[in-house]
Amino acid sequence: MKKELHIFFTCLMFYTRIPCPKNITHHPDYLNKATRYFPFIGWIVGSISFLAFYLFSFFLSTEIAVILAIIASILTTGAFHEDGFADVCDGFGGGWTKEKILMIMKDSAIGAYGAIGLVLLFLLKFKLLSESILLFNDYDSIAVLKIYLLFISAHSLSRLAAISIIFTHEYSREDASSKSKPIAKQYTWKEVFGSFFFGLIPLIVFSYFDLKFLLAIIPVFITRYFLARYFQKWIDGYTGDCLGATQQVCEVIFYLSILFLWKFI
Repeated sequence: MKKELHIFFTCLMFYTRIPCPKNITHHPDYLNKATRYFPFIGWIVGSISFLAFYLFSFFLSTEIAVILAIIASILTTGAFHEDGFADVCDGFGGGWTKEKILMIMKDSAIGAYGAIGLVLLFLLKFKLLSESILLFNDYDSIAVLKIYLLFISAHSLSRLAAISIIFTHEYSREDASSKSKPIAKQYTWKEVFGSFFFGLIPLIVFSYFDLKFLLAIIPVFITRYFLARYFQKWIDGYTGDCLGATQQVCEVIFYLSILFLWKFI
């Protein structure tokens, strides 16, 4: 149990800005095992984001509360995944060879592709999340619970889609220049089981209210498949930035899927 707690706090410290016990370090072995808890981090980030939305919605409009909820999630993770998304936009937008793409993604400066990508990403996330929340508020007597499950399902399932890439593809960089390198070294059935368990549980609970919500898995993992294939084509695998980009895109696809399922099926 003590070892598992250490692994969990390693995961929490690596993927968020939440304070952890002082004895927790980025030990490569624990960081590798921490992938099993990555979707569970989605529970935490989603809960914090929902709490921000819920509190601010008492005295502000739904739209402003959603913006503040998104800000809360960004502050919680330190824009960890958004940074990866921007780097992927810059790298794949401006590079035409594997070496050039990897070099651009390693650059800490943000370019035009990254800036434009982030603007469009946040606009989509804001609009889709706002419309989903308004639908639940308009037609459901237990809207608060559904909205909470919407938040944590989006964060956990998108993280599952991202982390599952390490189970099927190779790490692209040959050196140890990336801080995400340790998670790419190896994995066991515990990492696979833990990732899918924590990644799917919120959506399964969410689907108790409407079974069709389970169908959201399909577009999310179709998106994951094509993103992974795209990364494989251009850089022969993935990097930590690719995982961050996958998480962000799959989160948006999840909101889009739930909205589509609610309205048309």
